[in-house]
Amino acid sequence: MYLTKKIKEDIFKKHGKKAENTGSTEGQIALFTFRINHLTEHLKKNKKDFNTERSLVKLVGKRRALLDYLTKKDILRYRAIVKELGLRK
Repeated sequence: MYLTKKIKEDIFKKHGKKAENTGSTEGQIALFTFRINHLTEHLKKNKKDFNTERSLVKLVGKRRALLDYLTKKDILRYRAIVKELGLRK
């Protein structure tokens, strides 16, 4: 499995306030970004895997919704997470 408990803890420790705070917006965005990057690499090798493609599109939509929420809530946190993760926009 590509997403182990240790990897999740590291993501939430780095982007959230604590490793236990899995509900923070920044932590969720970072986790979605990790999963999106993994699925993108998978789709480069398996072009006809349409179920994975659908999952990828759904994840991108969820991340976009969280980013929109963060934009309205606190623009400085939004700019920090976009810069840190290297996202476009």
